[in-house]
Amino acid sequence: MSVTVVDNGPGQVSRSVEVDAPAAEVFALIADPRRHHEFDGSGTVGANIDAPAELVAGARFSTKMRMAGVPYRITSTVTALNPGRLIEWRHPFGHHWRWEVEEIAPGRSRVTETFDFRDTGALKDRFDYYERTGFARRNAAGIEETLRRLHDRFSA
Repeated sequence: MSVTVVDNGPGQVSRSVEVDAPAAEVFALIADPRRHHEFDGSGTVGANIDAPAELVAGARFSTKMRMAGVPYRITSTVTALNPGRLIEWRHPFGHHWRWEVEEIAPGRSRVTETFDFRDTGALKDRFDYYERTGFARRNAAGIEETLRRLHDRFSA
């Protein structure tokens, strides 16, 4: 198993992995915000405290988080949805998290997670906020661990 770096251009950190599961099964897990804590590799995602049973474009969900030992709560908004293939949501700070699932063979799928910090606001864009603060690098490591966990979950 190996996590692959995906070059989507500047302002995006993307990684992918192949898993032994149909795309629909993988997507069902990823598209349920109440289950994100089950496979989060960043160590920041806690239980969702307010989430609809099924996400649609424009839906909002709130998540308990913890970073550097400090608890907080965020509410994200779904910005794109192609059922079974793609889901994306906007973090209140302006960046997006995107998941893409592609069935590459019967019972085998490629999963790509992207941290997209393009167009997050003039101040953040101008001062390379995400690189200077280390968020881009830390999120890359979190994505890699998340994808390893997904791989292990579906290979068990």
